[in-house]
Amino acid sequence: ISPVFPVFPVVQNFNLMPLHAELHRHLGGSIVPRIFWRFLHRQGHPLALEYPDYDDFEAFLTRPRNSLSEFLELHTMIEQVQTIQTLPYFITKLVRGAYVFEGLVYLELRHTPYYRTDHKREEGERILQMREVVKVIRDAANLPDYPLRLRQILCMHSRLPNHINKAIIELAARERDTVCAVDLAGPDVLYAERIPEFIELFQYARLLGLKTTCHLFETANGAYPELLPYVDRIGHGIHIPLQMPELLPQIRDRGQCLEVCPTSYLKTGTLQSLESLRRVFVECEKANVDIAICTDNPGLHNVRLPFEYENLLSLDIIDFHTLRRCQNAAFRHAFAWPHRDPPDSILPLLTGSGSPAPFTERG
Repeated sequence: ISPVFPVFPVVQNFNLMPLHAELHRHLGGSIVPRIFWRFLHRQGHPLALEYPDYDDFEAFLTRPRNSLSEFLELHTMIEQVQTIQTLPYFITKLVRGAYVFEGLVYLELRHTPYYRTDHKREEGERILQMREVVKVIRDAANLPDYPLRLRQILCMHSRLPNHINKAIIELAARERDTVCAVDLAGPDVLYAERIPEFIELFQYARLLGLKTTCHLFETANGAYPELLPYVDRIGHGIHIPLQMPELLPQIRDRGQCLEVCPTSYLKTGTLQSLESLRRVFVECEKANVDIAICTDNPGLHNVRLPFEYENLLSLDIIDFHTLRRCQNAAFRHAFAWPHRDPPDSILPLLTGSGSPAPFTERG
């Protein structure tokens, strides 16, 4: 095989060969409801008493919310359960499911490490403990039977004070073997009064050589074009083509990519219908702006990445040409994919079905 193409340890089993990259997935929203429910019952958690029946728990967890802020309360609930002690359980289930059921070969998993530390400790101790959180996730994700390449994105948070967000950036810079970028997450309604502060944080991250992404233009409240020059990718960004398409040429020129998570917008009340995404894909293709299709919170949404693809195709929002553009864009804009080409580029060599398709810079 030509050295241009990556070699994977499972290529002898075509049924298990992973093909996809996921760039926007939150740890708090990644655990499927049944695994979470079983864990709560085995641990005797108070939520187990509140939801003795699984169907009721699934309905509570996956029902649409009225706003992004309301939806994020679910993350707060889950973060209290995902502690240093319990993270290995959740991470191993996450990696196994992503590899086997979704065909993921590359995953960027984002989380706010401060919220996984011990809430009973003093703030200074919790800041130090963030490093242990990152290392626990790294070690738990190393499963030889499921060789998914997982890298972490550490999220600053709009509810956290500046010094903790800065500590998150510095932790990311120290743990480059497992952390590939920093993000800004949390309710976007809290961004407005802190824009200068967030710009300084992103500048600091870039000064340390870190890649950056940010939850921007996800909702109508999240339109902060001032932050766009300081990020390598845009978390969501759907309201740019919907509300401010004049920004698209600048996004193209900066080589930025939108991380679009279709089902998420229905669950957070951001969109009433996925039909609105048709214009997002059309405007971005016209402007030659890349889109990576992602899941955001597959557990809370009861959706996997291949279903996001299939759903958009079934609704005729995208065609197969656009799908391939988006799949290639995910690998091209991945912060830590180590190869020049995506994994399916070697399939023609393995199956004898023809020459591999070129991996173009755009489109």
